[in-house]
Amino acid sequence: MQDVIGIILGGGQGQRLYPLTKMRSKPAVPLGGKYRLIDIPINNCLNSGIHRVFVLTQFNSASLNRHIMQAYKFDMFGGGFVDILAAEQTYDNTTWFQGTADAVRKSVKHLAPHDNVKYAVILSGDQLYQMDLRQIVGFHEQNDADITVAAIPVDAQTAPRMGIMKLENNKRVSSFLEKPRPEELAGWDSLNRDDGRNFMGSMGIYVFRKDLLFDVLTESDAADFGKDIIPHAVGRHKVFAWQFDGYWEDIGTIRSFYEANLALTDAVPQFDFYDAHMPVYTHRRNLPPAKLNDCIVRRSIIAEGGILSGASIERSIIGVRARIGSGTTVQHSMIMGADYYETLEQIEQTLPWGGRTSASAAIALSKTPLSIKTFASATTYQLLILIICGKKTEIIISFATESLSSRKLRV
Repeated sequence: MQDVIGIILGGGQGQRLYPLTKMRSKPAVPLGGKYRLIDIPINNCLNSGIHRVFVLTQFNSASLNRHIMQAYKFDMFGGGFVDILAAEQTYDNTTWFQGTADAVRKSVKHLAPHDNVKYAVILSGDQLYQMDLRQIVGFHEQNDADITVAAIPVDAQTAPRMGIMKLENNKRVSSFLEKPRPEELAGWDSLNRDDGRNFMGSMGIYVFRKDLLFDVLTESDAADFGKDIIPHAVGRHKVFAWQFDGYWEDIGTIRSFYEANLALTDAVPQFDFYDAHMPVYTHRRNLPPAKLNDCIVRRSIIAEGGILSGASIERSIIGVRARIGSGTTVQHSMIMGADYYETLEQIEQTLPWGGRTSASAAIALSKTPLSIKTFASATTYQLLILIICGKKTEIIISFATESLSSRKLRV
């Protein structure tokens, strides 16, 4: 894969993930207790032998940029790198990235010097999956394709949220429709599966011939790959679809983020962080192991650096440096952790109430250290999101700052 470069799109504002994206971009949102979403596409590249990777960033990118710089450092002899290409204003262009294709177009000058590259693999920065990219690149070469789109079978309920392709002989794309309305789906099925997933949905992962990629971007001012570039290329270039049948989740909403994280606590999760052949690297924090004193823990993930005393944890993820006090019950929850430790004096000042509490489901995001004795102290955190599971599902967001008022958002 020496002739392939990886291009990872850092994402836009991530409004459907707000308030998790209030202080960071979507790819920088925590995952699985110790990782970030951006770790997934970067490691898919590295594990596939793609060692030259560019990450295009723009919105709320400070946390993302810092994580990438701290996590991915290569020696000077291998020639590998993970470089950040931030949106920039120049004499030729004074606007920011207007979409996925526009982001790559405005970064072409940084990609062009790599003249020994034949193919460019374009990935999204906010998806959860494990993929050997050598397979899709091999398919691309075998079919002498100009563009290859990674596709996953979906049902009629999921299809309106994706780009849908009509295929010839289960390979070449004859038509492409971005986010069709349900009434437009008739005749767009390409498969005949028993599970009803008969539509081929685009995963937002593309393989381009490098020269063609540069040509289509310079000849057009189209802003987006899914809405503009790919539909326009069908019929003009050889566009193929490569079918992926593994686990794949687009982390685009609070609900999908919450469910994808809690699914990691399953006995045999669909996404496997323990696969020795597909390791997932991240920022090395050098924290001590988690310490549990008189705790009951069932089907949970406890990240390093945590201190838990007398707590009951069930089907939850406890992030780095989390401190959970005696009598606390945490169920079906994701606690994102903290950036640094509080002293015992700070904990007593912050959480004077003590006592017991029980939360059916929670996602907590805190700029200040996370120290839990009771969820009654929600106002001490910058953000506390509770997802109440049952007949009604709603997100309750409590803001600690005076400039923001509490409000409710439904999912």
